[in-house]
Amino acid sequence: MFVSAFMSWIFLTIFFTYAGETAADPGNDKGKIRISAKTLVSDSEAKYAEFTGNVRAIQGNTVITSDRLRVFYKAVSGNKQKPVSGEQAIEKIVAEGNVKIKFDNKVAETEHAVYTTKDKVLVLSGPGSKLISGNNSISGSKITLYRAEGRIKFESNSDKPVEAVLYPGENGIK
Repeated sequence: MFVSAFMSWIFLTIFFTYAGETAADPGNDKGKIRISAKTLVSDSEAKYAEFTGNVRAIQGNTVITSDRLRVFYKAVSGNKQKPVSGEQAIEKIVAEGNVKIKFDNKVAETEHAVYTTKDKVLVLSGPGSKLISGNNSISGSKITLYRAEGRIKFESNSDKPVEAVLYPGENGIK
């Protein structure tokens, strides 16, 4: 079934993974995240860093481009100014505007993406949100990927239904 094949590849290289989950040893660069943008604004009171203008984030073979990327981080208990370190540091990541996520020859496209680390849920929303694998694609106005549960939910809006374009024999589709 296409959805299960689609879930397999998307969960292997999910949108935003923790550095600790991908780095098996200290010399491994897969866990490192590189972000470039025209500007970076950090707000320690609000606990976020915001990258704007031609944003490009790379971790391993995952590349995320967008107009804006905001990373919300947690503070150490009792000290709101100092962020937690390691994989527990990131609370939520929000990408906005022309969001494109490329990984393992797959692409997710949307106008708005939110990943929450606590529940490991990625939500793609906006007109034309789409997951693409080769020539196959599924689009909807809202796509929710439940990483921990291994399922994806595609939703439509009143103007346009969920649409799947499938090519039998490609990417495990029978």
